[in-house]
Amino acid sequence: MDKITFIIADDHPTFRDGLSRLLEDEEGLVCVAKSADGIEAVELVKQLQPDVAIIDVSMPNLNGIEAVKQIKAACPKTAVLMVSAFDYQSYILASLQAGAVGYMSKSASLHEIANAIRLVHSGDSVFDAKATEKVVRHLSAGEGSNKTHLGNLQTRELEVLKLAAKGMSNKEIAGELFISERTVQTHLVNIFRKLGVSSRTQAVLHALREGWLTIDNINNLS
Repeated sequence: MDKITFIIADDHPTFRDGLSRLLEDEEGLVCVAKSADGIEAVELVKQLQPDVAIIDVSMPNLNGIEAVKQIKAACPKTAVLMVSAFDYQSYILASLQAGAVGYMSKSASLHEIANAIRLVHSGDSVFDAKATEKVVRHLSAGEGSNKTHLGNLQTRELEVLKLAAKGMSNKEIAGELFISERTVQTHLVNIFRKLGVSSRTQAVLHALREGWLTIDNINNLS
């Protein structure tokens, strides 16, 4: 089993050091560095190229959201998971726009955070229940205004996007639509290209903003 490398950036030493020790007891997870501020976190990611960067929203010198922007610009293959004490709608949305693919509360269990690391590393997105509800409610507030305009998305691509919005894996989507996993992946690549996004979460959020999906279509952004 390949190891998943990660860094933790958080200005609270108790949380930072405690979480790193606990996560290293999880099979397949390896903490390669820890940081107390955003600038150092960005430099560590550039140097070490970890699979996952766990970033706090509130940090000195460079806040977490700005750090995410710089990390994704320099190291697009590093998946960013935000872990914060705050679940403010503005923070969650800003994190998504910056390029994070996950947002978890610091009150989440060790199992939940470890699972979130594995999910974002595998290409999925994951948000805890409160974060998901806030984002979906906000973006679906204007639903219905643009439902008839689907841009360049084909019918099959929209079907794939709706199933992805329910949290289904590529394998599950393939089984549901009676197509191959490779075909599902091709559809997702085409969807991302047409919408100008780089992840499932961003595609689903775009579809919510445009009214192509409604809150009833969403199970969880994970």
